[in-house]
Amino acid sequence: MPSPQIPLHSGFGFTTTASEALAGRDLTGRTAIVTGGYDGLNLEVTRVLAGAGATVIVPARTLDKARAALGGIPRVEIAAMDLMDPASIDAFAEGFLQSGRALDILVNGAGIMIPPLVRDARGNESQFSTNHLGHFQLTARLFPALRRANGARVVAVSSRGHRIAGVDFDDPNFERREYERWTGYGQSKTANVLFAVHLDTLGEAHGVRAFALHPGSIITGLARHMSDDELRAAGVVFDEKGKPSVAASKGLKTVEQGAATIVWCATSVQLDGMGGVYCEDVDVSEVAADDAAPGAGVRSWAIDPGFASRLWSLSERLTGVSFEV
Repeated sequence: MPSPQIPLHSGFGFTTTASEALAGRDLTGRTAIVTGGYDGLNLEVTRVLAGAGATVIVPARTLDKARAALGGIPRVEIAAMDLMDPASIDAFAEGFLQSGRALDILVNGAGIMIPPLVRDARGNESQFSTNHLGHFQLTARLFPALRRANGARVVAVSSRGHRIAGVDFDDPNFERREYERWTGYGQSKTANVLFAVHLDTLGEAHGVRAFALHPGSIITGLARHMSDDELRAAGVVFDEKGKPSVAASKGLKTVEQGAATIVWCATSVQLDGMGGVYCEDVDVSEVAADDAAPGAGVRSWAIDPGFASRLWSLSERLTGVSFEV
């Protein structure tokens, strides 16, 4: 069953880096898959996991970009995959399964934020498709390899943006309501948390534990669709050249700090025997009241087991994919 949503007082915090969160753990012989692992936070996750001895497979929509970013990092493999293309997901997963390897760590890190309305080939809105449904299908296809690890972890990179909106189970793809890009983003990030809740319930008996997290506010390519005014409203300060300044901005993390909670959820012995929780600042988060002012904490709708079960059924229907547990 999911672990209590109560902070552990891990000893880490806002400024902890991914390397520090690893706490010297040796990952030699472990295998990880990191979606989006060639850009932004997820590139740092790839670097730290591989540096600790893990073999890291990075699915990439743009292979040339991935090769350029990952060159020189040891123990990294690159394979083609597009989270909005179901056939591509199946092909990637089948290729991994045919290798016969166990999968110790799956980081579902790739994502998009507030794009204009775009739909995938099945008609699903792009944020819900990329951030949630694609990862749902990928995890389902890789579940045999996760079971084989006898102690695997699945990490869903969510966001504090989950507090913007829950999942609209009646119209998740904006077919009857007007598309609003921030609502779509919030819905997809809530879906990430609910996914971890239900996956942990299903996976615990097979040694598969799941975690969701908010990495922090970081300026990466994910913010490409944000206007300067939106960035300023989020606390971003621009330097004299008109570029966002992490040093001067309030509440922003560096990439190294932003990757810390991802690495901690994927590897920390502090989380052994736990799962189904939402984390931030390298600790288990507290639960925040639904009407609380913006800030830390997970909203109750994102960790509700009933909502998690409903999302699971909806995801199976929209993808045509079921978990074999």
